[in-house]
Amino acid sequence: MASQENNIFNRIRVAVSEAFGTRLFRNHTGMVKDNRGQVHRFGLCKGSSDGIGFTPVTITPEMVGKKVAVFTAIEAKTLKGTATKEQKNFILIVKNLGGFAGVARSDEEANQLISAGIYELKS
Repeated sequence: MASQENNIFNRIRVAVSEAFGTRLFRNHTGMVKDNRGQVHRFGLCKGSSDGIGFTPVTITPEMVGKKVAVFTAIEAKTLKGTATKEQKNFILIVKNLGGFAGVARSDEEANQLISAGIYELKS
């Protein structure tokens, strides 16, 4: 990730932590060849988001009032950056399975993304 995207991600990580208690962990993906030519892949999976973690959500009283951790994935991009096909697919899978996921270009967008997900859970 370019350093500008890295700066955006770091601001997002702090903002969503303060606003929602979200914990995001940096997820580098890719591959390298060692000096013997063997390929080593790292990261969650191809297309997985820059930030992987969870957001605590309190279940409504009729659901016993316990908290659950909702899987959260945020792909940080610059204003001109675009998500790859694999990244869009990963985000769609997470959202379809009840997690919070999306592309954010600022900490404000990341907060809106999680807020919208919490609202959807409550309705």
